[in-house]
Amino acid sequence: MEQRVLTPAVEAVASDGRKQRWEKHKQDRRAELTTGTIEAVRALGADAGMDDIARHIGVSKTVLYRYFADKNDLAAAVTLAYVESTIMPRLIEALSGDIGDYHLVQATISVYVETVSSDPNVYRFTMARPSGSRPVAADAEKIFAGALESTLDARFAARGAQVAGARTWARAIVGATTRSVEEWITDPDRSSTEITDELTMLIWSGLVGIVAAGGDPKAFAADPPKLPRSSDPTSVSRTTSGPDPRP
Repeated sequence: MEQRVLTPAVEAVASDGRKQRWEKHKQDRRAELTTGTIEAVRALGADAGMDDIARHIGVSKTVLYRYFADKNDLAAAVTLAYVESTIMPRLIEALSGDIGDYHLVQATISVYVETVSSDPNVYRFTMARPSGSRPVAADAEKIFAGALESTLDARFAARGAQVAGARTWARAIVGATTRSVEEWITDPDRSSTEITDELTMLIWSGLVGIVAAGGDPKAFAADPPKLPRSSDPTSVSRTTSGPDPRP
């Protein structure tokens, strides 16, 4: 029987085809295991170990290590999936809402807080990890900050305010929100409505001050908003100079 001999070119094509099929299988399997991990973390908690996760999914820990280098690699994959499928779509939808400025700020913060509070174990496993998945989480925050920057650009420009600081303001808003929510989700000492209202108060008052100064830091510094006088007659304003007259 005549044996077929593949030319180097045909062999290379066949080898490349096998490689592509393996890569697709690997990606599909990683996606399945990532989805399984999300469900495991929801059920078992953010501190679930690789053994617990593998057992919940119904595979051996060896299988997990075949597709993920370590727990940080698995957490990074879960973070990416969680951000792309859950957090970012909801935030972008909120930012795209055709509503008034104050309600836009309130709604966007509320969406983030409610998304996190409805899935605390997954959030702590991903976005609130001290390492490993943090680079992925940081990239997600940059994307959100970019979308927020575009919104600030459009809304400030419509009011004749400068927008040169929009990137700084957007990153500051995202940073304040994510850090506050990270701490809150670990130790939820108040309701989601309360933390939403507190963040809305901070961010909205800052935006009002920016617009009032026309978006110009120099104009703001020349005439910063004044704090109301204290109703306590013994209180001394921080802006006054000289010794404290209180005994």
